[in-house]
Amino acid sequence: MLMQDGLVMVLCLLLGILLDLGLGEVRKFHPLVGFGNLANAIERLLNKPAASRWTGALAWCLTVLPLVALSALALVLAQYFRLWLAAILHIVLLYFCLGLRSLHEHNAAIATALQAGNLPEARKRTSYIVSRDTEDADEAYLAKASVESVLENGCDAVFATLFWFILLGGPGAVLYRLVNTLDAMWGYRSTRFLRFGCVAARIDDVMNWIPARLTACTYATLGKTRLAWQCWQRQAPGWPSPNAGPVMAAGAGALGLALGGAASYDGVAEIRPPLGEGDAAKATDILRALRLVETGAALWCGIALLAALFLSGVIHA
Repeated sequence: MLMQDGLVMVLCLLLGILLDLGLGEVRKFHPLVGFGNLANAIERLLNKPAASRWTGALAWCLTVLPLVALSALALVLAQYFRLWLAAILHIVLLYFCLGLRSLHEHNAAIATALQAGNLPEARKRTSYIVSRDTEDADEAYLAKASVESVLENGCDAVFATLFWFILLGGPGAVLYRLVNTLDAMWGYRSTRFLRFGCVAARIDDVMNWIPARLTACTYATLGKTRLAWQCWQRQAPGWPSPNAGPVMAAGAGALGLALGGAASYDGVAEIRPPLGEGDAAKATDILRALRLVETGAALWCGIALLAALFLSGVIHA
């Protein structure tokens, strides 16, 4: 851990997670919503027909760097006055960036609706978290969409955020979440974003490379380990995203589920590479996927705490 006081930073990590679990997502005036509005404004201003990758790079810098610099400056000033103020700021920044409870709330609601046989409600809830069509979806399709979302967003909203917080503190978590949000907004291979969003997509790929593989290792460790490793090795190379492939293949294998395959986007059917091996997903598997992510977060906290105790000399080899 690259912090001066590892134990303090691990305490901040634990308190940030507890704050997220206790309060959940900010309902009004969420900083990421404001960031999204800023990103949309900059994109409308700069993303003209002649926009190049350099224009996209400039837009990325204007959108991300000032906010990261502001968070870092605020921490420097807080630490100058009181160390406990800096610790509180680390905790608050992690809380704003973390999405563990919201991941549970959104997907558990889908499982509850499916278990009650309320397909219209399950379809509506699923449409909140995925871009695929859900209007005429059955239980297996909705459960598969939810499980895939849990596995992928377990990396983005939980493990990658924790990784960058452990490495760089609050500003690291802020940097990662802004990068990841911009990728979700601009990182499309469409006519509109193919050039403009290229830099945002590539930076997200780079920042997610190590966290994605650590996430895949976490899923494999906590689930059907051998199957998870086999699916990771066989199936991840065929997935379009270099980071989502390992995460989702290992997660599907860890759960013993067959994911991937057919999905519909804007009325167009797509056959995606297979993920995992086993049964088709059902409502209870959504809850299993959530437990996998939550247990993984607890495992990361335990490892971080033990590492901090060892490095501080409290635990001796």
